Amino acid sequence: YLYIGNKKKAEEFLKILDGKLDIELVDIDLPEFQGSPEEITLHKCKSAYEKIKKPVFVEDTSLCFNAYNGLPGPYVKWFLKSVGAQGLYNMLEAYQDKSAYAMTLIGYYDETKMSDPIIFKGKIDGEIVKPRGEKGFSWDPIFKPNGHSLAFSEMDMDVKNQISHRYLCLLKVLVSFFNHIIHYIITFHFYYIYNHLFLLHNIN
Repeated sequence: YLYIGNKKKAEEFLKILDGKLDIELVDIDLPEFQGSPEEITLHKCKSAYEKIKKPVFVEDTSLCFNAYNGLPGPYVKWFLKSVGAQGLYNMLEAYQDKSAYAMTLIGYYDETKMSDPIIFKGKIDGEIVKPRGEKGFSWDPIFKPNGHSLAFSEMDMDVKNQISHRYLCLLKVLVSFFNHIIHYIITFHFYYIYNHLFLLHNIN
């Protein structure tokens, strides 16, 4: 399978998978789509497949402020480029409600087997804090998940990768793929046994 995403996301993606799926990283330019996170992921999946003509995973991650009705959402990277992590925090400084959630959508698409991409979602609730910590990347310095005292950027990668939105999303991907494999194996053995018994019956 091929994965389309930036370097930092790809590192976490592969670290979380830990070899459970055979993934090759591909760096290609995709158009910037607008819409809901689901719509963006669908468009990215189909666009990526059109370019490489192979089964592909794409990822889209959002940081959503409840006080802003879900903004900046999937456009958070443009906010980061414009105002940085401190600027994102400043957007909520005057608000009592600093709750937020981080969400990753992973789309899988193989045009030979499906008409539309399959979308998986992982979400974690938390709050926006003043930038702190030197680990992580992107908006990690301002997001503290509920139930934890540390922001993502203060956590070791192994710790973050056991609780993050990306981990929760990939867990659903793995469950889906392994269930598909198990279903295939069971179906194959059923038909093998059925045909074998049918053949023996005809011989007798």
